[in-house]
Amino acid sequence: MKSRLLTLRIPATSANLGPGFDSMGVALGLWNTFELFEDSGVNGIAVESYGEGAAALPDDKSHLVVRIMLEELTLRAPFDIQHAHYRVICHNEVPVGSGLGSSSTATLAGLLFASALLDPDGFQSETSLQRTLARACEIEGHGDNVAPALLGGLVIVALDNGHVLCSQIIVPPLKVVVCVPQFHFLTSHARSVLPQQYSRADSVANIARAVLVIEALRKGDDVLLAKAMQDRIHEPYRLPAIPGALLAREAALAEGALTVNLSGAGPGLIAIARHNHCEIGEALRRAFAEHGLSARYWILDVIPNGTVIELATSATPNDIDNADMRGFL
Repeated sequence: MKSRLLTLRIPATSANLGPGFDSMGVALGLWNTFELFEDSGVNGIAVESYGEGAAALPDDKSHLVVRIMLEELTLRAPFDIQHAHYRVICHNEVPVGSGLGSSSTATLAGLLFASALLDPDGFQSETSLQRTLARACEIEGHGDNVAPALLGGLVIVALDNGHVLCSQIIVPPLKVVVCVPQFHFLTSHARSVLPQQYSRADSVANIARAVLVIEALRKGDDVLLAKAMQDRIHEPYRLPAIPGALLAREAALAEGALTVNLSGAGPGLIAIARHNHCEIGEALRRAFAEHGLSARYWILDVIPNGTVIELATSATPNDIDNADMRGFL
């Protein structure tokens, strides 16, 4: 006997966002969906994955969603996995290891599943969601993926002694091209290529430009945006480490992109544009191909809403007629 308890739809994100290193990100219209079932045929917690990267993902408790879920359950209350009967099903549209926040969707799913089991009536409250965001930031070490994935839109986030300072900025409709080459670029390696110290000039330049990027996006000022989306903290060190990335950026700019930057730590690139989105995507793909890398691209909207919850106390996987759907604003 299997009954669906909860479904989560969590969007992809693009973090760092030019000069906004570890502090600025946007939610994008590409989704991972996670379902939690109570299943009497399961001893413990079983997990199934479909879609992007499914073949490479574990099917036991080492799966990131289940691992985070178990850690949170154990942290907050006594939990006996031997007497648990849950099944987690993951439907992935966000490519793994792309710079689009796939792991952040899994982290949020694990935390929200645990919160729902511990507090079915209160896990969507503002206080509970603030705790979920704080825990996600603690786990990831920064919040520029998990905050927009939870809240949606353009989000500015900073960590302050265990507390999260966060603001969602309303911006006019924005469409981007995201191109992801087939290149294994571990986040740990992406971190290792960064210097341990930065000059005052580089630090000041990034602070000023990050503020200008926010204003440019808020006002829809494309001229300012094109000038402000320059980074001195991570892109000068990471872009050369990704074959074809520098060429791809120049090719996309030549096709009319306003800006081209790393998405997160890479290897994906994100191009903001008002037109020629298909041409920009093809230019990016061809540039990576010239360096021996196959690549895919998506044309996506920056979306104003983040994680969506569907509650169903007794349902089969296809029965969502009575679900309660909520978006976090």
